[in-house]
Amino acid sequence: MKYALLVDGAFLCKRLYRSLGHRHATAAEVMAECQRIRAHPSLGGGSLLRIHYYDAPPGTGQVTNPLDGTTVNLRRSATFARMTALHDQIESSPDCALRRGEVVARGWRLKEAALRQIARARRPLKPNDLTPDLRQKGVDLRMGLEIARLSLRRLVDVIVVVTGDSDLVPAFRFARREGIRVYLDHMGAPVMRDLKAHTDLVL
Repeated sequence: MKYALLVDGAFLCKRLYRSLGHRHATAAEVMAECQRIRAHPSLGGGSLLRIHYYDAPPGTGQVTNPLDGTTVNLRRSATFARMTALHDQIESSPDCALRRGEVVARGWRLKEAALRQIARARRPLKPNDLTPDLRQKGVDLRMGLEIARLSLRRLVDVIVVVTGDSDLVPAFRFARREGIRVYLDHMGAPVMRDLKAHTDLVL
């Protein structure tokens, strides 16, 4: 049996952030999570084709805080440095391929910590309560296309997908119609029923 592991990087890192006590995961911890999946009994004796890791690059450019007018250079941020290092290390890991989506800035959003503080005791907003609202685009599309390619070319027998995104349901259904088994690892996150219904096994 040959299998491929497709990882929604933003989803995996968000789940690890919670389990690590609100600390960002290192590349080693991301790869350890991939190894945990590979060690699952359902994949015992199987041969890995490749780990495909999908994520959007960190944001670049400049954004202006609407509360005090200060300008933030995203390329000089700690997030940019952390994400760039993470992607570089994952891309250079054995049997890994990094697939980048796109990132778009959609204004600003309230930080979770600030939201909790304001919920406990009402107070005026402060400029540092806000953080740029950066959204990834194209990741689910790229994952869906890879699922279709692997299925049509019969490169694997099993596709293991780490995600919580129900937008991948059509790709799951396509792969199964082509005779490929689809395994899902949603890392304990709440997901829509259809995402589970159109897989052969939930890890």
